Amino acid sequence: MAKPTRKTDNWKSKNWYSVLSPEILGTVNVGKTITSNPDNLIGRVIETTLGDVTRDFSKQNIKLKLKISRIGGDSAHTKFMGHQLTQDYLRSLVKRRSSAIDSNVDVTTSDGYKIRVKPTCFTLKRAHLVQIEGMRKQMNHIITDRAKNLNFNQFMEEAFNGKLSSIIYKETKKIYPLRRVEIRKTEVKREAAAS
Repeated sequence: MAKPTRKTDNWKSKNWYSVLSPEILGTVNVGKTITSNPDNLIGRVIETTLGDVTRDFSKQNIKLKLKISRIGGDSAHTKFMGHQLTQDYLRSLVKRRSSAIDSNVDVTTSDGYKIRVKPTCFTLKRAHLVQIEGMRKQMNHIITDRAKNLNFNQFMEEAFNGKLSSIIYKETKKIYPLRRVEIRKTEVKREAAAS
């Protein structure tokens, strides 16, 4: 009768790596991952929330997508790939007899990043088609203009901290009364050539 072969313990050959957020988010530890070959981590996408990164739990409604780009020692460094507001949060903003005006615009920052930005305006009352078109056009104009004048980090910071929403709100409420403006999603479509 053949002797059963002993299983080797794969855990012993694996190492833990701290996953670090990109510089734009303060290079903080957002978790740990394990692998026997660090090259396998490159390109892995990590999801977390802005609340977990900043330790500000009022920002738990903002989901972040980070991609591991390089390994340094026992750290896995990431690049920012986009953000998205949670569906629960967006649903809480929708009110009866009002309009939610979505848009979708591709912009290029001053340092060459191409980003898809999806803003939403929430009106006080139901808007007419001509007003909706005017608001959508205004949102797209403001976002394109801000991107053109800001680098990637500056633009994304404005998208996170509410400054971009505030600028859109201030200008777009002249067309029709607004309750709120949110940047519901961003997505990096192309990084700058030098990255």
